[in-house]
Amino acid sequence: MENQFFVDSEHLQASALEKKHRLETDPSSRKSHMEYLPGMEQIQSDVCSWVMGQVKNFDHSRYTAKEVRAALEHENCSIEDFKALLSPAAEPFLEEMAGRARLETGKHFGNTVYLFTPLYIANYCENYCVYCGFNCYNHISRMKLTMEQIEHEMKVIADSGMEEILILTGESRSMSDVSYIGEACKLARNYFRMVGLEIYPVNTEEYRFLHECGADYVTVFQETYDADKYETLHLLGHKRVWPYRFDAQERALMGGMRGVAFSALLGLSDFRKDALASGLHVYYLQRKYPHAEMSLSCPRLRPIINNDRIHPQDVHEKQLCQILCAYRIFLPFVGITVSSRESAAFRNGIVKIAATKVSAGVSTGIGDHERKYSGRESDGARGDEQFEIDDGRSLDEMYQDMSGEGLQPVLNDYLYV
Repeated sequence: MENQFFVDSEHLQASALEKKHRLETDPSSRKSHMEYLPGMEQIQSDVCSWVMGQVKNFDHSRYTAKEVRAALEHENCSIEDFKALLSPAAEPFLEEMAGRARLETGKHFGNTVYLFTPLYIANYCENYCVYCGFNCYNHISRMKLTMEQIEHEMKVIADSGMEEILILTGESRSMSDVSYIGEACKLARNYFRMVGLEIYPVNTEEYRFLHECGADYVTVFQETYDADKYETLHLLGHKRVWPYRFDAQERALMGGMRGVAFSALLGLSDFRKDALASGLHVYYLQRKYPHAEMSLSCPRLRPIINNDRIHPQDVHEKQLCQILCAYRIFLPFVGITVSSRESAAFRNGIVKIAATKVSAGVSTGIGDHERKYSGRESDGARGDEQFEIDDGRSLDEMYQDMSGEGLQPVLNDYLYV
């Protein structure tokens, strides 16, 4: 299906090429990333000002080993302690941080690790985000699954034993509208105990509708909390509006969602500040909505199709481990997810320290689970993937590996009554 937003880079009209070049080179040609677009709900919330006020005053170079040591000795981790644990001064204390994080994880989660899988049902997108494989100017195979295809994919996944699914789309209201996503949620409820969504941000009443259709929780990547850097990375589309995206989780909770998940894409900007902002976003919303379930993840930027220009700021496994340990110490009750962007070895190790949830049987392509789970090629076409994964283990492989590490894999811990 053709749409004005979906531009095949091999067949770009001269005017489209000119617009793309102008967006990239002339900031004045871009709409303000701080101004709401028509139809976007504005809520009255002070969470953003609380978070960004702390981030603005965060100079991670000023923290010392003494402050890190004091943070590790405190029974309760304060915001200042959290900042110290994220600083470069904490890197020599990684072993002590891991020990404290392991203690907190065991205290609140035991030896359990939760397993889920994502299902991408469409990869059309109306945004031009320069680091994303789905962006509207990227020449990829676009696809939107029909309800019959979605149900087939869900059945393949459910037959593997999986009980939690995360439904994802590209960010296109015109191709993947809220009604379409709602119908997918209704199908998912027939096959899975837990249904999550990772879609474009919507308004409170739309989140309420999706919850009524069967969605339990919503994940939103802020990508980077650095608004100035955000402006240079998101050049076109609804995603460009930074404050509307920031408030998405709160609107989801206002709409009745049971839980929300938060993340920055580490490597787009100063990863220590983005990690601080993500943690504080959870911290403040947790106090405002104490009944809600909240979780964090911190994926690193991965390669995408047709783009060798995006080079992440260095976030090595040591720094990633430091962030995850700091999250666990600061937010001991919050779930932490580590995605398939990371290696099997890293995920096997971090679930024994700080993480509580991992994905399995992952494909970021569209209509790809028949091949992924059974090895058989499906009859229909497939849509291209959003990014490259690192850990491609199946549910069975992940289950066996987690059990072998002395952990208890959990497929579901929620019962509807």
